Amino acid sequence: MNRPEPPSVLQTPGFAHYNLAWSPFHPARLAVASSANYGLVGNGRLHLTSVGIAPGIPGGQPTVNLDKQYDTQDGLYDVAWSEIHENQLVTGSGDGSIKLWDIMINDLPIRAWHEHTREVFSVDWSNIKKDQFISSSWDGSVKLWSPDRPRSLTSIQAHSACVYQALFSPHQPDIIATCSTDGTLKIFDLRMPTYALTTNSFTNPITAAALTIPASGTEILSLDWNKYKPFTLASGGVDKLIKVWDCRMVKLAPETASQQVQQVGGVCESQMAGHEWAVRKVQWSPHRPDLLASASYDMTCRVWSTNTPDGRGSLVYIHDPHTEFVVGCAWSLYQEGVLASCSWDCRVNVFRV
Repeated sequence: MNRPEPPSVLQTPGFAHYNLAWSPFHPARLAVASSANYGLVGNGRLHLTSVGIAPGIPGGQPTVNLDKQYDTQDGLYDVAWSEIHENQLVTGSGDGSIKLWDIMINDLPIRAWHEHTREVFSVDWSNIKKDQFISSSWDGSVKLWSPDRPRSLTSIQAHSACVYQALFSPHQPDIIATCSTDGTLKIFDLRMPTYALTTNSFTNPITAAALTIPASGTEILSLDWNKYKPFTLASGGVDKLIKVWDCRMVKLAPETASQQVQQVGGVCESQMAGHEWAVRKVQWSPHRPDLLASASYDMTCRVWSTNTPDGRGSLVYIHDPHTEFVVGCAWSLYQEGVLASCSWDCRVNVFRV
């Protein structure tokens, strides 16, 4: 197992971080969603940074510089770059709103939506249907959006409790996965909606899950699709474990009270233990199918390999300079082995694994 070199650090005093995202268009651009007072109350801030690699130095450490920032009336919990416009990105806020920003404009967002009734905890832009993104909220719903439409395209009552994260499949454009405080992972097919019989189906669509995975007896805080294996998901949560799931293994569940037949199952291929507190974020490498990064409340960011004979996975790297909860991590899309982490210590670290 490798120990970390000193990271490159960006400090944002007074604003604790919640997540960060690399631009799909520009290798150097990194956006960070932050909140004052640890996101409990107060303003939010969107930070736009540039990350550079020292020229002529193979394996040299990156440098991080703050380019621009935008203030919001409530805390920001997540950020996602547009897949169709290189200068645009979307954020999810504690007041239930979603805002679209253009980094060529200095002050206000260019569009805003407010349909969620509680905190928007995740946003994700489709890399296949590039004119769509989704949001998930503590109100239990997931909504599908187009940046050109004034209202959501579809609303899914995904869970009965908080939906911590919702992500498009990178392999199939109409498939999304969600995770929740109810301890389940769910997969939805947007092509197969069903409607509640007791409500107005045009205003209250409810989509039945194509697959439900009972992943944990505690809250699931994060998930991610493997970029090379279409049916493989990773999850992390309050039980401090990272689990890798094969979603092809399903069975038919008995009919529910609403007479909706659902599939349940999912086989846990590997389970990685090592974090001392809850796992707040998991993300597969975009460059290797067996490499997975995680961020935890134990103040570390870790890298794991799933390529082990016993199927348990192995810890290959620990990054531990943070002094508070590490809540976000993201692999660089262009520089293999470069990882960014963000924390409640108001620091963004960029380092090589």
